[in-house]
Amino acid sequence: MDLTKALSISASGMDAQGTRLRVIAENLANQDTTGGAPGANPYRRKTVTFADTVDSRSGTKLVTVAEVGEDPSAFPLRYDPSNPAANAQGYVKLPNVNSFIEMMDMRDAERSYDANLSVMQATRSMLTRTIDLLK
Repeated sequence: MDLTKALSISASGMDAQGTRLRVIAENLANQDTTGGAPGANPYRRKTVTFADTVDSRSGTKLVTVAEVGEDPSAFPLRYDPSNPAANAQGYVKLPNVNSFIEMMDMRDAERSYDANLSVMQATRSMLTRTIDLLK
């Protein structure tokens, strides 16, 4: 396999996982964001969908972010009649963000990112050794 192809594959994986980490950070930052008006919808959890694409230049398969979508699951309700976002019955819609799920997704994205970084470092080392042999 061409070593530059290995670098581009790893770079595309790191880019996709970087986007995933950004979305996870956004979800965690907004896990307590309620609607501004009575009965208004709060922050809706975002999700990342990956797709494989073929790079027309090199002919290699790369991973890309196909879509940053929204989680359609229902909003949990909490009884808090003093909250400005409470509906007529006194319930406030809370974001559908579960911090435990987000932390597990973050750990998975971090491990995938690290794996791609390790491949890039090994490839770089192989390229360096090849150049040293040619001297």
